[in-house]
Parts: sequence; structure tokens; C-alpha cells
Amino acid sequence: MANQASSSSTALEVIIEDEEFLYGAESGWVEARTSCDHLASLSSDLVHIPTPETPCNRCHNPSENWLCLCCKEVLCSRFVNKHMLEHYQTVNHCLSLSYSDLSVWCFSCDAYLDAQAILQLRPVHETAYILKFGQAPPFPTMVNQAEASTSVGKDEN
Repeated sequence: MANQASSSSTALEVIIEDEEFLYGAESGWVEARTSCDHLASLSSDLVHIPTPETPCNRCHNPSENWLCLCCKEVLCSRFVNKHMLEHYQTVNHCLSLSYSDLSVWCFSCDAYLDAQAILQLRPVHETAYILKFGQAPPFPTMVNQAEASTSVGKDEN
């Protein structure tokens, strides 16, 4: 019985350690910001964007590309030929969306932005998701929320 208690205790410690890893403790986890002072520089039309397969406008690299959310130019990442980074450095367009993982980066803040929490970013994130995967994202979308809010109260009669 003493061995079982020891074994259970060890298993519990492993579960706790795994749980800490899952939630980012000591794992190098990056937490995306839920606000950004640079959103005013977003393009006014981020529903009509190039497809995720669009190559870099400068070197024509087919992967690891980013979409400038200010002018909608597609450029390669700092891990390829650094064209998006150069774009930021020359024209100061600081907001971009990765076509690899659909993350949003602000060069000026030097941080990832939470595209689901920041309402101005949700339409472009949802459009990019649909273009990449051919279906709506699994989280509540702006369209789903609008439909839900218009249907509230209809069943109350």
C-alpha cells in the first residue's frame, strides 16, 4: 500500500508538471497582446485580401509569407529573405498577418496580437482562415455573433 501511495503521488506530480507546461509556465510561451496603439494604420478593406498561396512580391518565395495589414502587400518572413521586416523598416507599416499560422504581429509593439480579442483584427483573421482552410474558424466569428444577436428575442414570443 505504501508503494501505491508513492506511485500516486509521483503520478500527481507529473500531471501538475504537464499542466503547467500546457498553460505556458516555463515553456517560453508567448502571450498575445489584447490591445495595440497602431490599429489606426490598418487597411480599410481587409475582407478582400490575397490568398495564402500568394508568393512574396519581391523574391517570389512560395512559403513563410506575411500579409501587410496596412497596404496588403505579401512579403516573406525574417526566416526567408526578410522582405516583410524590410517593408516595416522602410515604410513603417507595422501590422502583419502570417499566412503560415495566421498569427498577427506588430513590429512597433514587438509583439503578437490576439486577433480574436481585438475586434478590428477579427475580419481579416476570419477571411484568411477561410481562404486557407476552406471553412469558417471553429471559434465564434463576427458573422456567427451577428446572427446570434439578431435571433435573440425571436423565440421569446
